[in-house]
Amino acid sequence: MAKSTHFSHTTLIFHGKQLPEKATVVGYSAIIHSKQIEIPLPNYISIISNQNKKYQQDNWKVFPKSYLPSDTIELSEIESLHKQLTFALKYEGINLLVFKKLTQHYELNQLNKLVGIEPTGQYTRKIWFLLEWISGIKLSSREDMTKKSYIKLLDESIQYAIEGTKSPRHLVINNLPGTVDFCPLVSKTPKIEKYIENNLTTKQNIYLEGLQKDVLQRASAFLLLKDSKASFTIEGESPKSKRAARWGQAIGQAGIKDLSKNELFRLQQLVIENPRFIDMGYRQKGGFVGEHDRNTGEPIPDHISAKWQDVEVLTNGLLKTCDLITKSNLDAVISAAIIAFGFVFIHPFVDGNGRLHRYLIHHILIKKKISQQGIIFPISAAILDRINEYREVLESYSMPLLDYIEWEETKDHNVEVTNNTIDFYRYFDATKQSEFLYDCVNETIEHIIPKEVDYLTKYDAFKRIIEDEYEMPDKLIATLTRFLEQNLGMLSKRAREKEFERLSNKEVQAIEEVFREIFLTT
Repeated sequence: MAKSTHFSHTTLIFHGKQLPEKATVVGYSAIIHSKQIEIPLPNYISIISNQNKKYQQDNWKVFPKSYLPSDTIELSEIESLHKQLTFALKYEGINLLVFKKLTQHYELNQLNKLVGIEPTGQYTRKIWFLLEWISGIKLSSREDMTKKSYIKLLDESIQYAIEGTKSPRHLVINNLPGTVDFCPLVSKTPKIEKYIENNLTTKQNIYLEGLQKDVLQRASAFLLLKDSKASFTIEGESPKSKRAARWGQAIGQAGIKDLSKNELFRLQQLVIENPRFIDMGYRQKGGFVGEHDRNTGEPIPDHISAKWQDVEVLTNGLLKTCDLITKSNLDAVISAAIIAFGFVFIHPFVDGNGRLHRYLIHHILIKKKISQQGIIFPISAAILDRINEYREVLESYSMPLLDYIEWEETKDHNVEVTNNTIDFYRYFDATKQSEFLYDCVNETIEHIIPKEVDYLTKYDAFKRIIEDEYEMPDKLIATLTRFLEQNLGMLSKRAREKEFERLSNKEVQAIEEVFREIFLTT
């Protein structure tokens, strides 16, 4: 007969998910389940197999029987909690949302007992630091640790970290990539590790160094406009060229100014050309992304934004974290994912959040030198090419949260959040967002930029021949090229009878042959 436990939970079905085998749920998920903590489960749930197996399948991390935390009813609840947290820190990394909820669930004397278990041990010191850091509460002093060495808080084999600062009180190096007011974390995955090993920044710089300056400048100008238009298209808008060019100019300035509250307000003004019907600045009301019921007007949210009362605290935290990680050794794409997706999840403005979210990607990639100032990195174009994946990665954060956000409909069919939700926007797992952004960065470097440069190189070759042979003006050559592109290298009868009526049949055939040779021959 199985022994009774405080936290471990043996089952075949867990929160509506079927386990790969009957097993015991442990770690953070066991704590969340046992204490009925109102937060989403981790992306990966740790379970102990009844067999001697260790593997990963779907959303399950499976460990052999020897890994089972000693969690019997003979131990006190606090002792069992210590063992579960030790397991979680060893094999799952740090889950700040769980630690924050523990400081709210347990009394001060219980937390003091928790950090009094094996007080000089490395996992107790991590628990002690995290509880004090995340709550601002000072727990009982520990015994002398002068003979102990500093340990890193985040296990860098599990999660991405910064260099960190020393906490002499705990003999812990706080290498969290954020501040207490905003600190999403990213787990190491084979996909991200492979991208980092491929060193995309170096590959791109080597490629760009081989290009003529004028080609690079023209490609950058085109990609700037392309990215701006793509960013509007993602929002379901079709802006006039003037408006897209205006936002393109703003994107081109990314990385020049440091982010601040006033800079975000300035950028919002550039996005919102006509603010007559929009309250500018931080929201002073609830916000959601989704639809309204066509009959009743009731909100049908896909995403519920942070409470407006929390927006300034969260955004200040995001800005401080942005400053911290842009000056750190944290990977550029991971840094951009943390800040940009954190911003769009908070949704601090009534309108303009999506385009500013993508601006922040540009800003951080430039600050971290993965792209160069003046060489636009058309990330929005890559996102538009992967629009369904983009929606999925946004929903992977937003949809699970809907079960934990309580809200009421307002008179104007908006939402008013009625429970405390601030920590959901501070401490989330940004791993999926980082993987997606790396896919987009790779797509940009491997395909989008080279494709545009290749086109310009071919266009210049075609243009030189047409100029030399026919002394045709630039504008007409551009029109000729466009018509030939639209008709797979053939000039239409309409074009031959109108814009190019002065060309003979022999000349048209020669031009078509040159075009096909340059543009359509691989």
